[in-house]
Amino acid sequence: MNETRRQIEAHVQENVGIHFNELVRESEFAPGQIQYHVRRLIKGDHLVRAEFYGRTHYYPPSYDEWERAALALFRRETTREIVVHLIEHEPADPDSVADALDIARSTLEYHLSRLVEHEIVEKRYDDRKRVTLRLANPDRTGRLLSVVEPTVPDRLVDRFTRLVDNLLEPPANSP
Repeated sequence: MNETRRQIEAHVQENVGIHFNELVRESEFAPGQIQYHVRRLIKGDHLVRAEFYGRTHYYPPSYDEWERAALALFRRETTREIVVHLIEHEPADPDSVADALDIARSTLEYHLSRLVEHEIVEKRYDDRKRVTLRLANPDRTGRLLSVVEPTVPDRLVDRFTRLVDNLLEPPANSP
């Protein structure tokens, strides 16, 4: 394996779940070089490629499908905050989570739908149809949170979404 390929593989191992654009931004190599070497690393079973919500992410092969999805989701600041809140305050109802994180309920539901889809969070309904949120696997989830942090571009997207939600939210005393 040549030095360029080794550097790309090491970078992915240090930044598990990194998406292609971030890999290009953080690398000294041209996008075409990265594509070429990533393809070779995948073909040689040194990396795994997975797509989540329009983005291509790369992982060492030791991460299973559930872990890959979780890590991709944890790169989003708001998703990460929801999961951390549930670790500290589960079980919780959606309104209390939205209030605690100061996000619109629609924003919470957007992120929850992805977390539920990938079996990271469970929505449970009681006999009165009230929703309770719990982590599906708190120990495994907690370990993965320490592996990845949201990137600056992902943070900006989440903060812009919050700004727009706050601007569109009606004042507290309005009908």
